[in-house]
Amino acid sequence: MHADGPTIPETSEEALLRAGFAQGQNFESLIRTNLHSEIARHRVLALRGGVRQSLLTVDDWVDAVQDEDVDVRREALNLWARVDVANHRIFASVMNALDDADPLVVDGAIFALAEHLFVPAVAPLSRIARDHDDARCRESAVAALGALGDDRGRAAVLGALDDKPAVRRRAIVALTNFEGPDIDAALERAREDRDWQVRAAVDQLDRGDAD
Repeated sequence: MHADGPTIPETSEEALLRAGFAQGQNFESLIRTNLHSEIARHRVLALRGGVRQSLLTVDDWVDAVQDEDVDVRREALNLWARVDVANHRIFASVMNALDDADPLVVDGAIFALAEHLFVPAVAPLSRIARDHDDARCRESAVAALGALGDDRGRAAVLGALDDKPAVRRRAIVALTNFEGPDIDAALERAREDRDWQVRAAVDQLDRGDAD
């Protein structure tokens, strides 16, 4: 009869992953400690576990959105977009993230603000939709303006019909949340767009209206 082999020690990452689903004070302490770990990957895992365990405070969210590591900032924004946590300090930090040097952080901030239906973001979102260097950010901003449906974003969405095909396609969908002769005229022009997917998006709207 052979003796059992030695137990393989649990890695820090495995402990953090388990803590996100476990019960007890020890796991809470592990998550909170690693929110300030020197290792960015550990901070990401602690954020995920903190969300699952409902441990994150306003300060935790603000620190994560402003983290020095781009992956932590992205993760914080994507997580906050999906939780029902609203605080003016968090909103201010996410608004600041709209000017981040990393386009994917900007994209995450746009998505998060749209998910929280944060209407005060209309002005900076309109600026991004018009002027951002990265087409992904412009596309996301157009989608967010459509989701918010605030008339102050109308001009930026209409202007997106002169952008790259992916942005134009997104603008077609966004325009459904606005009404008026200018919207009807823009959609009519889009029927003749040089990109077939833009034309198809308009056709899809027609089929939806027919239903």
